[in-house]
Amino acid sequence: MYKIQNFTNNDDIKILNQLGPFTVVEYLRDLSVMPHEAQTAFFCNEMNVRKRQVICDMSKAQGITLQAGAMQWTVGDVNATTGIKGVGDFFGKALRGQVTGESAIKPEYVGNGTLVLEPTYKHILLIDMAQWGGSIVLDDGLFLACESSLKHKAVMRSNLSSAVAGGEGLFNLGIQGMGTLCLESPVPKEELIEITLQNDVLKVDGNMAIAWSGTLDFTVERSGKTLIGSAASGEGLVNVYRGTGKVWLAPVTKGPV
Repeated sequence: MYKIQNFTNNDDIKILNQLGPFTVVEYLRDLSVMPHEAQTAFFCNEMNVRKRQVICDMSKAQGITLQAGAMQWTVGDVNATTGIKGVGDFFGKALRGQVTGESAIKPEYVGNGTLVLEPTYKHILLIDMAQWGGSIVLDDGLFLACESSLKHKAVMRSNLSSAVAGGEGLFNLGIQGMGTLCLESPVPKEELIEITLQNDVLKVDGNMAIAWSGTLDFTVERSGKTLIGSAASGEGLVNVYRGTGKVWLAPVTKGPV
């Protein structure tokens, strides 16, 4: 038996969201600053730059899969495994990690205790996979945690040009199944534009899509029908999402200058 005091019941901590085994908390003020840091901490707080943290109730899931290095502390009956089910599974995960840029081996935690992740200044998005039809594709670096019942796969772009011209890699991490997914986003949910397509087309000039349905085809195409038309429009190549599904856009994300 264990009891956690002065954590979620602290008046400096606010619960932002809860879904499945995950609870997202936010530290309203940084009380650990030194005098020379106080001015920066004050303005960070005014601009919603705050530390956030994910708490996992292990009793609500068969297991939790984390991005490597994301665990901060555990209490109770919580055990870590590699999640590898054999030699073939190891090589498959290593290959997927190499092509997607994600960590090759994502540790899995099982048990009935509490698992707490490292704090981050990024925004935590909790996703019910049922609302995405059980299949979602993620931009690089967004995955933080999920229920271990969800499957991971490398999703290849529909055309090779996307690897060099669309601001995307040739492969992205795809998540499939029903359960809860936890993302680490550069922007809050309030700034994400959600576009639902029904046998339609979305064209985006730049790498602004952070997640899209696995049912959509993603390609990179000329903005105009001809090379001259594309040059005249000033857009050149655009990322194209075609079919039926959803796309999350982060239009205020600061990309490379």
